[in-house]
Amino acid sequence: MKSTVTQRHLAAIIGPGNIGTDLLHKLRRSRVLDVAAMVGIDPSSDGLARAAEQDVAVTAGGVDGLLQLRAFDDIDVIFDATSAAAHLANYTKLRPTGRRVIDLTPAAIGPFVVPAVNMADLASHQNLNMVTCGGQATIPIVGALSRVTRVHYAEIVASISSRSAGPGTRANIDEFTRTTARAIETVGGAGRGKAIIVLNPAEPPMIMRDTVAALVSAVDESALASAVTEMVTTVSRYVPGYRLRQEVLVSPVPQRDPRRRLVEAADRDEELAQVTVFLEVEGAADYLPAFAGNLDIMTAAAVQAAEQIVLTAAASEVSG
Repeated sequence: MKSTVTQRHLAAIIGPGNIGTDLLHKLRRSRVLDVAAMVGIDPSSDGLARAAEQDVAVTAGGVDGLLQLRAFDDIDVIFDATSAAAHLANYTKLRPTGRRVIDLTPAAIGPFVVPAVNMADLASHQNLNMVTCGGQATIPIVGALSRVTRVHYAEIVASISSRSAGPGTRANIDEFTRTTARAIETVGGAGRGKAIIVLNPAEPPMIMRDTVAALVSAVDESALASAVTEMVTTVSRYVPGYRLRQEVLVSPVPQRDPRRRLVEAADRDEELAQVTVFLEVEGAADYLPAFAGNLDIMTAAAVQAAEQIVLTAAASEVSG
């Protein structure tokens, strides 16, 4: 495998569907990574055909076919853009190889990663899970608030175009809400988390919009707003279409306000504030349409995580 930070490291993509094909486009322009192989199970797949046209090694033999490719010896990181069930089977075969795996499915074998929040703590893990599109969009905001004050409760609403929600998304909506809520707590640092997803059938299709409402221990309003805007700038470096729709809103929560019931009983008499953040995510339109920011943020975050993994590993090998 590559051992210097000056070389482009090689990656494989399992799953030549919309997500995998968008990854192909993003990786081709990465300064850190390039695609060595695209893996599927359908020889007639459009994604495999597109990869072959770009001189990427392809196989319709699944992970078994990947392991037999000559290119496999040079691969440092593997993206799995299949399904939760398929990832469980795939990782069973990949784990003995020692290759780093970025999981874009709901399988969550490895820890959740949101690059702008906790990547530095997870670079050594072999398997990382990218949570959900709603998680990638909103957990950075919760994490930013957690660095400034205590976040007692955080609720997010992810609104996406129904045209950007395929059969997999529709079949896993319950899993989306559970997984995102759990990651709001474990990664974002909220005492309690809740997630809601809305599939909007509006035409023309709307771009992804997200709302974060957090109940926090009251601190200086400017500190809260600055933490959010700085985090938005950080995320936008790898997701250019990620932005605030309006100024951060901070409002006090009166003592008899029913929202206090969302906070642990021991903290209900504390001075609390609600922070409300409105976001939108426009896709880069590499392969997916621009309105599909929910899919674009997943692939962009996955590439960002993989780049940090291989750079950290390469730097460690060089310094060692």
